[in-house]
Amino acid sequence: MGTIAVWFRKDLRLNDQTALSQALQTLDKNDQILAVFHIHPALTENFSIRHDYFFQTLRTFVEACNKAGMPVHFINGSLEEGFTHLTSEVEDLEAIYFNEDEVGYGKKRDEEAMKWLDDHEVPYRTFIDHHIHGAGEIKKADGDPYLVFTPYFKKWKTRKKPSIQKVDHQKLKKQGADLTEAFKDGYDTYQKMLKKCTHDWKALGETCAMERLKQFIDERIYDYEKKRDFPALNGTSRLSPYLKTGALSPRTIYHQIGEEVDHRKNLEGVDTFVSELAWRDFYSMVYHYHPDCKDKEIIEKYRGLDWNTDEAMFEKWKDGQTGFPLIDAAMTQLNERGWMHNRLRMATASFLTKDLLMDWRKGERYFEEKLIDYDPASNIGGWQWAASTGTDAVPYFRVFNPVRQSERFDPKGAFIKRYLPALEKVPEAYIHEPWKMSDEEQREAECIIGEDYPKPMVDHKTMRKRAIEMFKGES
Repeated sequence: MGTIAVWFRKDLRLNDQTALSQALQTLDKNDQILAVFHIHPALTENFSIRHDYFFQTLRTFVEACNKAGMPVHFINGSLEEGFTHLTSEVEDLEAIYFNEDEVGYGKKRDEEAMKWLDDHEVPYRTFIDHHIHGAGEIKKADGDPYLVFTPYFKKWKTRKKPSIQKVDHQKLKKQGADLTEAFKDGYDTYQKMLKKCTHDWKALGETCAMERLKQFIDERIYDYEKKRDFPALNGTSRLSPYLKTGALSPRTIYHQIGEEVDHRKNLEGVDTFVSELAWRDFYSMVYHYHPDCKDKEIIEKYRGLDWNTDEAMFEKWKDGQTGFPLIDAAMTQLNERGWMHNRLRMATASFLTKDLLMDWRKGERYFEEKLIDYDPASNIGGWQWAASTGTDAVPYFRVFNPVRQSERFDPKGAFIKRYLPALEKVPEAYIHEPWKMSDEEQREAECIIGEDYPKPMVDHKTMRKRAIEMFKGES
């Protein structure tokens, strides 16, 4: 009789989970499977809205595991301390299975874990599970990684997609290990983390993720191309938080679309959405091969740009007090909900880097702190794209106009008014540029510019010119 441990991290689901599926297939009838989660001490020090979302998702997963017959066991302390505790309590431990991280902090943690396991002669197996295609799977003919999305996507489409990883739930129920008494300290730490959670999230975990996926495929995927850029509409999938926590597998999304879409309908929206799954793989690949891109511009000539360091301006951007309604509504959405519409992520990033000439790293770090769906590779890629410093980036001379973005993507100001109550009575004709109202019109709208709502903090035309000059100086 032996025990195989499955180390869960950002893969909090019981279906289409590669490490879990493979571990179950390996078990003999007298073996056990042990679910493990490690709580790093850093989490107890720095607890933000995204940690709140993650730990409440974890609670949903723990409840599902209990029902499935496989309780989750918590280890805490440093990784070395956690593994030492695990191996001392589970004397018949045959191996540890986990889904490998290929980028950033997760990659460093996994390298540390594998070194410790090797040094202590603990067998382990790792799997690519967080993306449809791993970072090393799709390369140019000469073996180099891609830096431009379009040719990458052409090859991505031709590659056979990995199949769903089936999980034997009957075997799970029969052979799930329950050693909770031996891991009481870790469980107490988990309970302390839950006590820090204060948000009332409406739809957490794998069951809700599957329901939302089905609803998206049934109702909105066909209009995705037309509606995805309009934040006032329910036009996006809203699946990114589930992908972040691993409550939903990208393989499941891909195959479910293939099985359930109605091929008699216009598939333009379907194709566009599938390309978003490829973008996710692409940015992970870029980060894997450019491990310092969280701190350094991928385009070398733009390293060392003379960014604006005015902290008061940065605070206004963070607080949604720029005086540009769409930007402020977007930042308010982020601060209140821990999520932001993708079109607005581009607009706010462009505003910070081009209208305020502020370092993209500051914005990337702020999004990291706030986003419940924070994906380091996609976030870094998106910020470097907006700042014109990264792979496949927008040219530096193409600068988003915050007013034109507002007019195009929130034409009636519905989204703006949802998040900025001070502008609720501003007429549609002025909603994108409320500072153009006369004094009398401001009084009628109960919105005095400079008091109830701020004046624009910069002149866009002036800052656009300065941004182009700054980049030209480095070209």
